[in-house]
Amino acid sequence: MLEKRGKVLLETGIQARPAAQFVQIATRFRSEVLLAYKGKQVNVKSIMGVMSLAVPFGEEVVITVTGDDEIEAMQEVIKFIGEEV
Repeated sequence: MLEKRGKVLLETGIQARPAAQFVQIATRFRSEVLLAYKGKQVNVKSIMGVMSLAVPFGEEVVITVTGDDEIEAMQEVIKFIGEEV
C-alpha cells in the first residue's frame, strides 16, 4: 500500500472532464486507487465518487493505492493531478 499527499493543480479542479480523465487513468491499473478530501474517501474508478468530492484547484488530497501495480499507478495519478506535497 502506498499513500501520498498531492496538490491539485488542474485549472478547474477535479470536476467534470478532469474527473472523467482521472477515472480513465485509474482504470488502466489493477490496483485500487482511493482519493480522500475533507474526510471523505472515494474509489477513483467511480466517476460519481470522484465528482462528489468536487476538489477545487490548489487543494491537498490524499491518494492511497493498493495492488501489484501500485507504484506505476501512484506515479500516473500524481502526475495527472499536479504534484506531490
